[in-house]
Amino acid sequence: MKIAVLGTGGGAREHAAKLVGLDHEVFVGTRDPEATLARTEPDMMGNPPYGQWLADHPGITLLSFGDAAAAADGLVINGIDGHNAVAALTAVADSLEGKTLVDYAVPFVYNPDVEHPWPTPWGTMPKLDPCDTDSLGEQIQRALPGTKVVKSFVTQEQSTVVNPRAVGNGDHTMFVAGDHADAKQQVTELLESYGWTDILDLGPLVCARGMEMYAHMHSAIGFGLGQQSGGHFGVKVVR
Repeated sequence: MKIAVLGTGGGAREHAAKLVGLDHEVFVGTRDPEATLARTEPDMMGNPPYGQWLADHPGITLLSFGDAAAAADGLVINGIDGHNAVAALTAVADSLEGKTLVDYAVPFVYNPDVEHPWPTPWGTMPKLDPCDTDSLGEQIQRALPGTKVVKSFVTQEQSTVVNPRAVGNGDHTMFVAGDHADAKQQVTELLESYGWTDILDLGPLVCARGMEMYAHMHSAIGFGLGQQSGGHFGVKVVR
């Protein structure tokens, strides 16, 4: 299957590498492929330059956002940072028409000017915007009415999403939410190919609000574990 992964950060790299390993044809999208390949410094999260990473992962084609989305058969993974996702995706709406877009972005606002900041080992905790009465997933769906948006992956580190057995031998829960049953089924099948066995359908896309707001709890759990887990822990819904 031809699958597009939009973004070149650490999470997007995890998905691209995993999908190639599962024998999919992978197209990675970036704003400016030439500029991306020209970078020689690590990114803001400390990931090595993308050109260096790409050379170690044959079988991945780097294109613009629009060209990568257009090359996909029907499934696109959004790994664009939450602050820029709506604008970047809207600009390539035609290439996403009729396709399933699985979104794991968190709508973080970094270095927020807030009255009561939350200090963390790596600076002030980002603020969520939107929050409570809207979600990034819903904003993307409104901007792309011809695309089937599914919110998923967002409650885990992406290295765990693509390898659930790294935590508790895979005995933990992944969530999906969206307004299109066929698109959720497509994402569920992808998760099953990653190794997930407990996938909980939360219902309509409005439930993306809960998944996105969980990002702060995910960080809090990591702090409680002394950061020793590196964020690699699971959440299990016990029925």
